[in-house]
Amino acid sequence: MNLPNRLTIVRIILIPIFILLLVLPLDWGQVTWLGTAIPVAQVWGAVVFAAASITDFLDGQIARRNHLVTNFGKFADPLADKMIVMTAFIILVSMGAVPAWAVAIIVCRELAVTGLRLIVVETGGKVLAAAWPGKIKTTTQMVGIILLLLNNIGFGAINVPMALIFFYICLFFTIYSGIDYFVQNRQVFAESSAE
Repeated sequence: MNLPNRLTIVRIILIPIFILLLVLPLDWGQVTWLGTAIPVAQVWGAVVFAAASITDFLDGQIARRNHLVTNFGKFADPLADKMIVMTAFIILVSMGAVPAWAVAIIVCRELAVTGLRLIVVETGGKVLAAAWPGKIKTTTQMVGIILLLLNNIGFGAINVPMALIFFYICLFFTIYSGIDYFVQNRQVFAESSAE
């Protein structure tokens, strides 16, 4: 079990902690930041989610730099990412912070791309590395979730809802990168129709 895989396991372990912080009726009071009252449990949820996001960045960097890519890592790393992000979005829907229809689109895209990756590997193809739209999607997801957990704190005196801006940018790149991934792997469908 190398370091990148341990970081992936830590990210998976953080998921139930993240859930418990946000769904248990814990009343630790509130903190005020930039004039916005934020429940302490949500602040801790944001901290745990940020820690998970950092492990996501680190495990990939370490694995590639030190040639520690394993089959477990190829499977568990993207799975752990999707699990914590989807968990966060579902909890945010229950909090009324984001619309359910948009999260449904995100979940459907993630399931569709995961299924396509399995088909590509099964048919002997090579899974494509994340392109820039996917990287933008992931970054905006993670930043947006943290800001949403911090009660959509605005930007200075103009109070621009930065979290929702990140969320809708994420939604756009979720759709765009999903379409792009299917277009890049369209040969899978051509091969299956030829059989």
